[in-house]
Amino acid sequence: MNKKGLAILMRTRMKPGDPRKLALLPHADLAKETTAENERNESPGYGMKDDGGEGNRKLSPSSNKNRTFEQVKESMHSAISMNKAEFLDAVLSDFSEGYFDLSLENRRKLLLVLAREYDLNRVQVRQLINQYIGLELPKDDGALVDSAEEEGLLSTFYRIERNLSHALKPVYEVLFERLNTHPGGLKFLVIMRADILCIFTEGNVASLRALDSYLKVKLSTLLSPAALEIHQITWNDPASLLEKIVAYEAVHPISNLVDLKRRLGVGRRCFGYFHSAIPSEPLIFIEVALLNNVAQNIQEVLWDDPPIPENEATCALFYSISSTQPGLAGINLGKFLIKRAVTLLKREMAQISTFATLSPIPGFMSWLLSKLGSQSKLAEIEALPHSSTDGSASSFWENILKPEEERAFLSLSGPGNYSEFGAMKNGMEVMLHILTSKNLDWKNPSELQAVLKPALMRLCARYLLKEKKRGKALDSVANFHLQNGAMVQRINWMADLSEKGFHQSGGIMVNYIYRLDNIEEYAQSYFSTGHIQASTDLLSLLETQV
Repeated sequence: MNKKGLAILMRTRMKPGDPRKLALLPHADLAKETTAENERNESPGYGMKDDGGEGNRKLSPSSNKNRTFEQVKESMHSAISMNKAEFLDAVLSDFSEGYFDLSLENRRKLLLVLAREYDLNRVQVRQLINQYIGLELPKDDGALVDSAEEEGLLSTFYRIERNLSHALKPVYEVLFERLNTHPGGLKFLVIMRADILCIFTEGNVASLRALDSYLKVKLSTLLSPAALEIHQITWNDPASLLEKIVAYEAVHPISNLVDLKRRLGVGRRCFGYFHSAIPSEPLIFIEVALLNNVAQNIQEVLWDDPPIPENEATCALFYSISSTQPGLAGINLGKFLIKRAVTLLKREMAQISTFATLSPIPGFMSWLLSKLGSQSKLAEIEALPHSSTDGSASSFWENILKPEEERAFLSLSGPGNYSEFGAMKNGMEVMLHILTSKNLDWKNPSELQAVLKPALMRLCARYLLKEKKRGKALDSVANFHLQNGAMVQRINWMADLSEKGFHQSGGIMVNYIYRLDNIEEYAQSYFSTGHIQASTDLLSLLETQV
């Protein structure tokens, strides 16, 4: 094993199925890790300035003094209110280091102070609005303004509008602006937003929600595609960068060094978006397999089939996209990364004509089990003698199984079959029991699987194409690709045999296709009407019950 492989292995302590907890730590441990990585870099790679990671050291809680909440609160106030530029860097460093000295509870308190006490001045806003309302509107007849009186009136409008625009900016914008120009400040803002998002799991606070919205817009501007650089990550990159790929891979965990090297080798590509202010790690990265057909299961991409010669590839399959920063949730960098990756691949290999994904369906089983549970209960109520006169359940009840599927599930309780289904009244109850039972193995070819497959495939198609939230696809991954201009091409049975794959989607995966000539049209159609482009074969699974 070479030195790089040994370094990655020792530092990541890779285990199959490791949850990669590093990707979920937006707090001080992440700052420590980032600083340590920069200090260890021996051969700076892409975007990695050999500055010893000075920007990230500003974030490290390495100070010997542990600051109290009041001390950090005071340093935050100084960072916002100070006007002496020569001392500002020191004050910002003191605040950022002090922030990481705080417990999570004290960070929560500090962020609430920032949201409430450094919001906009609503008294001033109201005064300016009243002044504006009190002005007589200038003439709007298209004539040139000649009189000094009209010019003066317009000047008053412009002045109040300018002052109102300034007053509508919260005071904490000053802190964001100053941190952005401070070494390591952009990473600090990302970590701060991750802390805010963690607080939302405890409850919704209006002022904090406003702070988050403002910071999200700020980060979206700072991390626009024009400010980001795309880089192909290879085995030749520093071990510290490859360690990040292992740690942050969120879709298909990297199980060992052989797995990692294959994903970065012949027939594979890995592209990451980097920002010069956070040089030590990609903000988001995408993994690509070069194939001659659109893959139908993840096993052939990760393990089963050897890579084909790259000059024979006609399909670029995106099989994993992972964000490394919890604080960038809701900021769609993936859309731009996919487009940039397509451009690079087309430039490198003109013979590639198909751009597709092999994607998980993370919400399918959760939706299905909930649907089966509620509908089977309502079916029991419908069967009661009083149900015809009561009618309370009728408007909500729906047999989500087709008649032939219902019969197939109920037949499992027949003579010589599964006696445990004998007391069950409907097919949905049987299906729910099969999917949740620890005693029944339906994951291998069997009578159970033969009965399950038609229903699961059809219901999965329904989930992807028909189940909506606010007019958009209920499944988060589907919504991501559809808003980027993809179409749903095919769902694949037994495509992900991992425990996670069965838990999330019953082992089913989906192919999305990016047709380069239709991307903008499909994205606009989905955005404006919620219309989902799908193949004829997939639509045929949604035939009306008879």
